Amino acid sequence: MSGREVDGGDLAAQDSALATGPDYAIDVQGLSKSFGTNQVVHNLSMRVRRGQIYGFLGPNGSGKTTTIRMLCGLLTPDEGHGTCLGMDILTQGRAIRRHVGYMTQKFSLYADLSVRENLEFIARIYGVPDAEAAAAEAIVALGLEGRERQLAGDLSGGWKQRLALGACILPKPQLLLLDEPTAGVDPKARREFWAQIHDLAAEGVTVLVSTHYMDEAERCHEIAYIAYGELLAQGTVDEVVAGSALHMWRVTGPDPAALARELMEVPGIELVAPFGTSVHVGGRDRAALERAVASFAAREELVWRPDSPSLEDVFIDLINRSRDNFR
Repeated sequence: MSGREVDGGDLAAQDSALATGPDYAIDVQGLSKSFGTNQVVHNLSMRVRRGQIYGFLGPNGSGKTTTIRMLCGLLTPDEGHGTCLGMDILTQGRAIRRHVGYMTQKFSLYADLSVRENLEFIARIYGVPDAEAAAAEAIVALGLEGRERQLAGDLSGGWKQRLALGACILPKPQLLLLDEPTAGVDPKARREFWAQIHDLAAEGVTVLVSTHYMDEAERCHEIAYIAYGELLAQGTVDEVVAGSALHMWRVTGPDPAALARELMEVPGIELVAPFGTSVHVGGRDRAALERAVASFAAREELVWRPDSPSLEDVFIDLINRSRDNFR
């Protein structure tokens, strides 16, 4: 397989292809990538429609960031092929990156420049016409009015993320790749950030976002779950939950922590998760799970109720059944 990258040809032709391209902003098959003896992504295939918010979930070290970097041409896969914005990820990485905004986990703008100076600098780097006007427009769009002169390094986590998002969208990208963008940000700031993401998607921007937060996953149009390089589930939230085949019960009792430890040793119970004063209990074999629940019937201090699996239940079950290929 050749990793040679070409410039992608005439820019006007590329822009025309972007405007009239396929329905899928991302369409890749069989991507694999290893570093040394560790295969961090294995045979991954995914499709993301244009204008969609696609959530990419998984534990640390699961291959999310590596996949994102392959999609935008920053890394060449060892195996597999596909397109991003209608362009070949193997040979047109430079052309793809002209139309992609990539927001990393770590704040990467200049701490000793003001909000306005950072945005104007980024606008000039990308050749945005009238950098000052573009920066002023971004400041208004992201609710940064009144903070234009504030140093970026003095902003709180939530405001830094707004500024980083503003820098990403200055060149008017067609695809946003957001790598855990709200890590360490308070819930109010996260909600406001996601409102801005939905506004961008409504304008036709495709968004691929990696996150650890289940409430954020539920804000996505579709989600995918990757663990240790393997894509284990994808679809809408309802489809992923239904496809888990999990059956759940909720039990309350006087000592949830002790009860959870006891339940972990019972055959037929595959998932135990304490939640406040109750414990979620689950399994994929309904009959075996019901036999396990029935064995506690004589315990009058316990109250059992059938329940539905949450997205978090599904992901805990997936990670429990996946294999860590770094061990």
